Amino acid sequence: MPRPPRDFLPLKPLDLQLLLSLAEQERHGYGLVQDIGDRTEGLVTLEPGNLYRVIKRLLSDGLVAETDRRNVPELDDERRRYYRITPLGGRVLASEIARLRALVSSPSVKALVERWSA
Repeated sequence: MPRPPRDFLPLKPLDLQLLLSLAEQERHGYGLVQDIGDRTEGLVTLEPGNLYRVIKRLLSDGLVAETDRRNVPELDDERRRYYRITPLGGRVLASEIARLRALVSSPSVKALVERWSA
């Protein structure tokens, strides 16, 4: 029986970024690096070693899976490995987003933001 999504929370920042990227579409490693860089406006940059270490862990946890599907096979490099989010990964991502939403909408956090943004 798979672990419940709450067992994975809170997600590490890179785990969250990879799951967000894969929730949109299947991607290969370089595509993940580009998307995460764009999504974070360059604040998060991934070195290949770090990227594949995170992917390996997410694969092991069952949150992502490798896929053989290619968008345009004749234009793609056959050495690229593509990844997709799994149903468990989607539930974990949704749970993390709900957790973060509840955190930032709490009155005490809102008061802190108002205090420090003035």
